[in-house]
Amino acid sequence: MADPSSYRPKPGQIPDSPGVYKFRDEHRRVIYVGKAKNLRQRVANYFQDLAGLHPRTRTMVTTAASVEWTVVSTEVEALQLEYSWIKEFDPRFNVKYRDDKSYPYLAVTLNEEFPRVQVMRGAKKKGVRYFGPYGHAWAIRETVDLMLRVFPVRTCSAGVFKNAARTGRPCLLGYIGKCSAPCVGRVTPEEHQELAEDFCDFMAGRTGTYIRRLEKDMMRAAEEMEYERAARLRDDAEALKRAMEKSAVVLADATDADLIAVAEDELEAALQIFHVRGGRVRGQRGWVTDKVEAVDTSGLVEHALQQLYGEERGDAVPKEVLVPALPEDAEAVSQWLAERRGSQVSLRIPQRGDKKDLMVTVQRNAQQALGLHKTKRASDLTTRSRALEEIAEALGLDTAPLRIECYDISHLQGDDVVASMVVFEDGLARKSEYRRFQIKGFEGQDDVRSMHEVIGRRFKRYLQDKERTGEWEETPETATGSAPAPAATGSVPVPAVTGPVPAPAPAAAPPGDGTEPREDDGRPKRFAYPPQLVVVDGGQPQVAAARRALDELGIDDIAVCGLAKRLEEVWLPEDDDPVVLPRSSEGLYLLQRIRDEAHRFAITYQRAKRAKRIRSSPLDDVTGLGETRKQALIKHFGSVKKLRQATIDEICEVPGIGRRTAESVAAALASTAPAAPAVNTATGEIIEEDDGGSS
Repeated sequence: MADPSSYRPKPGQIPDSPGVYKFRDEHRRVIYVGKAKNLRQRVANYFQDLAGLHPRTRTMVTTAASVEWTVVSTEVEALQLEYSWIKEFDPRFNVKYRDDKSYPYLAVTLNEEFPRVQVMRGAKKKGVRYFGPYGHAWAIRETVDLMLRVFPVRTCSAGVFKNAARTGRPCLLGYIGKCSAPCVGRVTPEEHQELAEDFCDFMAGRTGTYIRRLEKDMMRAAEEMEYERAARLRDDAEALKRAMEKSAVVLADATDADLIAVAEDELEAALQIFHVRGGRVRGQRGWVTDKVEAVDTSGLVEHALQQLYGEERGDAVPKEVLVPALPEDAEAVSQWLAERRGSQVSLRIPQRGDKKDLMVTVQRNAQQALGLHKTKRASDLTTRSRALEEIAEALGLDTAPLRIECYDISHLQGDDVVASMVVFEDGLARKSEYRRFQIKGFEGQDDVRSMHEVIGRRFKRYLQDKERTGEWEETPETATGSAPAPAATGSVPVPAVTGPVPAPAPAAAPPGDGTEPREDDGRPKRFAYPPQLVVVDGGQPQVAAARRALDELGIDDIAVCGLAKRLEEVWLPEDDDPVVLPRSSEGLYLLQRIRDEAHRFAITYQRAKRAKRIRSSPLDDVTGLGETRKQALIKHFGSVKKLRQATIDEICEVPGIGRRTAESVAAALASTAPAAPAVNTATGEIIEEDDGGSS
């Protein structure tokens, strides 16, 4: 635990301007980002008597080892920079909302020549118009099915569209009138684009115009005694009305607003958002978060607004945002929202009328979401805590291993030897820190030697990071084999700057398998943090190899164990007998999950490498031999195997292949030894090489 006084900035060193500040831990990782109207006043608050700080703030400042700041011109710029840094550095002590599920959107791909209506999830794409989010994908499909009667926009995939265009026959929807069939030229690209835009207008809330137009056309058709057309228009109008009924009218017809409600307790908070467009609820969304920083309702609202609108532009930001409490810098937040929308945005608390009544409904949804989340989470937390405690007790650890790394070796008969590293923190997979390795030290199959190499490379990289940041120093303790003591890190203030500050660009990931050095910029590192427990997939030999690799690096404060597949026994270094955990043990179940995840990650990488190798051909290395002539050679001889047996004169018989090229082809094939024949493991049959593309 660090003493905040060891890195407290000197009096007068911090400017009294608006800005953004960052706290870093001893590994130089950013753990908290905040903004302030007055940096001097705000940052000084963190260095008061620890007894007067909120427990979460106290934990943060004692975890930190340095603080730095950047000055900006206005509070709006501070808000923008704070959002950018939270998104980039992912600080552990900042509130970060996470969706309680993946919500589907109704999307219209206006960026295509023939726009398509479809269900989409995940990150939003440029040039695509989104509506929602919806609670269920089937709700989107029901709405679209009703609206295709009036707006027969394309819904098929690119493959179906191209196949229909090739054959000249539309799909079923084209025959029944629910697609305008642009694939076969029934409408022009301009007409189809207009249909898609009308579809979007209706979904955006401009519904009255279309229904009145349909009813007017229906009456005219009836007067002209075109009764079939009038009946069809009547059914179209009814379909649009049914589609509208799926979104209840809650506010005045032209109201575009987002209503945000928060339910919270001491540890967690749930947030619900109702998206109202054209007076109707067009979407609903829920978030939950751990209150890892000392934050009140207004702070939760501000974080929510940043996350909700940080990537949005234009109409995606509504004219009105209704909240349960205004952010501390409400004026700056309103200005920030207005800049993103391009026009004025009203940020306020509803006081009376329909909007206040709807806010009560949103608040009720937030309370229910928090209760449901806590019911699920309580069981998970209890189980994970018990599993970690059982592992600590079985392995004789002083504390529960909050970070566990597991390693597995994968290969196919000694080829494409790779390794995986998976990370579990607090019993949960942390996939952003998974890593994979290629075995470089030797050729062939040797799981024990491979494990030694991987563990050595991983922890050698960890020691290099510590040396580069000054955390590993030769002391009497390290000389006698104790764990290295971290060096004290002082305050590292950044020179003050003025004017707009762009978000730092993320560093490009280096090539290779993740063991190359990186700059200390505060971003999450590849190998910056040591685990409390290393698990290897295997028995006593693999465990001994992992322990030996750590001993060679002078690391003796990390526990090692192995989980053997045959009897699910846990092996410890230098123990002749395994530790046998009960089959019903939560600790054993967690170790199995970690081991299986490492195996899955390793075999996925190994199969990808093998597939890439199989797809390669010795003809790829022949200079000047393009894809067309390669295919001509394969087609002429039938396979690479038969081509290898051909003479230069026989190769010259292939159209387009001259003698010099034929000599190059023969030399390339002669220098490449034929691969061992593949074997069908189910039947034992040798599979001849006849695919024409591999060697």
